[in-house]
Amino acid sequence: MTDVTQAEAGLGTFERLLSLWVAIAILAGLTLGSLAPNLFASLAALEIAKVNLPVAVLIWAMVFPMMVGVDFGALKQIGDRPKGIVITLIVNWLIKPFTMAALGVFFFNTVFAGLIPPDDAQAYIAGVILLGAAPCTAMVFVWSNLTKGDPTYTLVQVSVNDVVMVFAFAPIVAFLLGVTDITVPWDTLLLSVLLYVALPLIAGLITRNILLKQGGEPAVDTFKDKVKPAGILGLLLTVVLLFGFQAQVIIDRPLVILLIAIPLLIQSYGIFFVAYGAARAWGVPFNVAAPCALIGTSNFFELAVAVAISLFGLGSGAALATVVGVLVEVPVMLSLVAFANRTRGWFPS
Repeated sequence: MTDVTQAEAGLGTFERLLSLWVAIAILAGLTLGSLAPNLFASLAALEIAKVNLPVAVLIWAMVFPMMVGVDFGALKQIGDRPKGIVITLIVNWLIKPFTMAALGVFFFNTVFAGLIPPDDAQAYIAGVILLGAAPCTAMVFVWSNLTKGDPTYTLVQVSVNDVVMVFAFAPIVAFLLGVTDITVPWDTLLLSVLLYVALPLIAGLITRNILLKQGGEPAVDTFKDKVKPAGILGLLLTVVLLFGFQAQVIIDRPLVILLIAIPLLIQSYGIFFVAYGAARAWGVPFNVAAPCALIGTSNFFELAVAVAISLFGLGSGAALATVVGVLVEVPVMLSLVAFANRTRGWFPS
């Protein structure tokens, strides 16, 4: 059995076939958007303070189960083995957002300048910036498990990143959007972080504490298993909505999906090898090094999608760019899991 096959065998049906489900949701969105444009127009009008209510519900369905899994008690273990945390924080917050912005500007404003209208290029840049500034949370546990990573240390990494995200996501996004001459509606950005990061994190912490009192960690795991279908449905329905609003644009210009995917692919592989190489040079054990590199490569696309919708609208190029990130992520991550497993011998055990 090859490494990729072994990796896929460790995934549930949804995770293993995520790209297929997203592709089907995209086709459904395009079809419905073409056949029933008035329906999607009505859904787009359901807004309060620039927050689309149907999408807000779906994003919460995706994000809340992840936040229940965040253990703030794990933060006490940061000092035990700091190297992996240091690499994760530097890559996720000091490198990744800025390289993603640079790649977006380079490709959309220069390489693809003759293929993309300037206004669309700015929107796609905004979308990839939102992806680059949102390191992954829940899916990291899948990738860590496939490389036999240290589950406790992975939990520490995720918990630290979630806490940092509450305070760092909005300023970094605002700075990068400003540098690329994209107007930043600060009130909407801060509202998005509050709605899609801070509040779910607080709700998840409260729910986790209640479950721990009732039945310990097994109760937490049981709860997450029960609500997981809601997260799956939320993801797929969000994709249907996004592509439904984008239907006519995409049908007229299908090449745009490929053009958006190119800088995302370069960013994903580049960030992985930066983190993986740093971990190898610093002598980090493999069961910490692999998750350390994978957490920066993968994206918290639920947050990126939600903020793109809040800032730029459901039918925006920014929202489209964040959804393309969902489409390319799983094949990329499985290939990197396979590479990591093949190179396990590069690291101390």
